[in-house]
Amino acid sequence: MPAKIYRPAKTAMQSGKAKTHLWVLEFDQEIPRKIDPIMGYTSSADTRQQLKLTFETQEQAEAYAQRNGIEYRVLAPKDANRQVVSYTDNFRFNRIQPWTH
Repeated sequence: MPAKIYRPAKTAMQSGKAKTHLWVLEFDQEIPRKIDPIMGYTSSADTRQQLKLTFETQEQAEAYAQRNGIEYRVLAPKDANRQVVSYTDNFRFNRIQPWTH
């Protein structure tokens, strides 16, 4: 069963970078999900899909996958490009856009 190894991005609900320094090994979906005809619940017989393993480094995650014969792919993390913006730039005399409330 193939798996992916990645470092999760920060969620939109947080301003800090909590839980983004760990690497996650997550199994791919192997059996398609089914919809229960009576209740409408979505279910799957694939229990490995619920499993998420966390590691301190990418190398540890890759070593674990190789030791256990797990086929894996590594998704490189994308770091955010932050623009440094000064509050005083809002009041510059040569501002491109006019300042409004």
